[in-house]
Amino acid sequence: MEIKTSELKRVTLLEISGRIDSTNANELGEALNAAIDSGRTQIVLDLANVDYMSSAGLRELVSALKKVKRGTGDLRLASVSGRVLEVLELAGLDTIFEIYPTQVEAVGSF
Repeated sequence: MEIKTSELKRVTLLEISGRIDSTNANELGEALNAAIDSGRTQIVLDLANVDYMSSAGLRELVSALKKVKRGTGDLRLASVSGRVLEVLELAGLDTIFEIYPTQVEAVGSF
């Protein structure tokens, strides 16, 4: 898994590629927590290049969402691949996260 972080005007963008599973989900959590702890609570996760996400990855997403929602922030998902969207739907998380078809739309939604 690779994570590329970009600081935009109002939003922190994390572009993730590869597989998110129990062996590396904590890296995703650490990247999200680093952004949140530095005061960046408007976050977009671009999941276009993620072909697999385990329950450990979902846990990190939900944990980060709870953290940013304590303030005035939000965690939004962009370009979610079909396979990952299926996992989100099966877990019932597609109703909790705002999901956008493109990175531009997700960033612009803040």
